[in-house]
Amino acid sequence: MSKFYVIATPIGNLGDITFRAIETLKNVDLILCEDTRVTKKLLDKYNISKSTMSYHAQSKLAKTDKIFELLEAGKDLALVSDAGTPGISDPGALLVSQIKEKFSTSTNSAIAENVDVIPIPGASAVITALSASGLPTHEFTFLGFLPHKKGRETLFKEIALSKRTMVFYESPHRILKTLESLVKFCPKENQKKVCVARELTKIYEEFKTGTPAEVLEYFVKNKEKQRGEFTVIVS
Repeated sequence: MSKFYVIATPIGNLGDITFRAIETLKNVDLILCEDTRVTKKLLDKYNISKSTMSYHAQSKLAKTDKIFELLEAGKDLALVSDAGTPGISDPGALLVSQIKEKFSTSTNSAIAENVDVIPIPGASAVITALSASGLPTHEFTFLGFLPHKKGRETLFKEIALSKRTMVFYESPHRILKTLESLVKFCPKENQKKVCVARELTKIYEEFKTGTPAEVLEYFVKNKEKQRGEFTVIVS
């Protein structure tokens, strides 16, 4: 039976990988990577010598066809992203969908029954941030990366009115604009709290929590804190 493993990798600290993930990476026939150079650092740390192939948002149809051919030939493949769980705000989601669609509807019953998609769980910035935020986590909505233009204002209005905790990713280039929007759409009377988790699991990991205005003021005053990767939680 061909197996297609969806393997979570560390979001920063290379020690945050499961024994099962390491063992699986050692045993598959090929590893599909968002960026082979990034994945090589992880593989080198754990002495994993395995063939890799890039697969990302710009990958052409021919590469998808090659993946199908390998699965049909009985090969076991692994999919990893640069950081975190593939398929979560990640182009790997499309590939998993294509594999499931192709092999579940294949006219060749032997192929359809012999390709299994298997998740190997691990690090996720969303869950990592929520777990240490101190904000309500019993019910939340994950928005991925917010749109740059179209629909952005509508989403901030939705965040302001939501009774659920809302979580999304933001880039260093847009973090101040995002906090400004939260100040604009979340007035003091609605008592929203914001937690910005920065550089999770890395040396400069930081959580800053307060009202939208307080958090904005903090990042405006501390320009060096505007660098890195951000997960924003609003509750």
